[in-house]
Amino acid sequence: MFLIVTRNFPPDVGGIQVLIGNLSKSLLDHGPVKVFAYEHQDSDLYDKKSLINIERVKGIKLLRKYRKARLVNNFIKKNSNIRAVFADHWKSLELINQNFLNKSKIFCLIHGKEINHQKDSSINKRIIKSTNKANFIIANSNYTKELAITLGINSSKIHVINPGINEAKSINNNLKAEAYKLFKDSYPKIITIGRLEKRKSHDHVLMSIRNLKNKYPKIKYISIGSGDEENKLKQLCKELSIEKEVFFLKNIDEDFKFALLNASNLFLMPSRIDKGSVEGFGISYIEAASYSVGSIGGKDGGASDAILNKETGLICDGNNLNSIYDSIIFFLKDDNFKKYGEAAKNYSTKFYWKDIVKKYLSLIN
Repeated sequence: MFLIVTRNFPPDVGGIQVLIGNLSKSLLDHGPVKVFAYEHQDSDLYDKKSLINIERVKGIKLLRKYRKARLVNNFIKKNSNIRAVFADHWKSLELINQNFLNKSKIFCLIHGKEINHQKDSSINKRIIKSTNKANFIIANSNYTKELAITLGINSSKIHVINPGINEAKSINNNLKAEAYKLFKDSYPKIITIGRLEKRKSHDHVLMSIRNLKNKYPKIKYISIGSGDEENKLKQLCKELSIEKEVFFLKNIDEDFKFALLNASNLFLMPSRIDKGSVEGFGISYIEAASYSVGSIGGKDGGASDAILNKETGLICDGNNLNSIYDSIIFFLKDDNFKKYGEAAKNYSTKFYWKDIVKKYLSLIN
């Protein structure tokens, strides 16, 4: 049996939610999976359709972590057949009894921003103490591994396993038609999928769209996601007079998201560091690649694991508008986007979950 202890799980949305959801499904091919996760407003419907044994922890936020820890400790105490325990976050491991954990192989996943606290601070000491409970600390990228080492996390336990993707779905004609209604005959067709946060650099993307508009009068940009920056970004669109060139979408069907990806020329997310918040990997780059769409990502963070610079896309300085603009121009020059897209598609096959999960299993065995 595999035990998943998580704060982040579908149907809640986000990169970690997708990662833990797909890891759980992939492990199911190799044995029973038990998940302890927080309740979500749509979790009842999701759980009924799932083959995974999911136990939701309810209650107010302040008390849920204690209740979840108590449930997990009792479950481990009563079950001697747990091959491995997977924690999505150091906080998910923090309150689990070390004596119980000694019965199994313990994994703690680290992603980037959640560990990025000043060395020797009180929260840094909590992170180190919690991650030390694990046999294996799984970094989502080489960037996250190096960050963890500088912050004092035990380097001998750290292994890099990039998040995986599911094989690209075929797009039916109805969804292709819907995607065409939005993009029409525009060029270039640019897309971003991600939460509307400062570190994703949506603001710099919008400024770049304004600057590109003169060279590419039919340019179209679609941003899929929601977040705290939504109102500011929409206001920026008005100020830049690019409301006709930009669409903000959220809460859309996943298949339609893939249809829009499939219709795009460029996936653009030049992430930067914002007050310690950093893009640890960027699974959306690989999802785009699976639909033969190359990407431009930022040099700050783990995008370099997801994008091979000048092979499957480009790495730029997400803090520098000129760097973003010049990268887009080069990406589109002489149909480079087609070459990057083909290479990205080939590269994406290395990230299929059926292969990624074997890296976890090899550590267990």
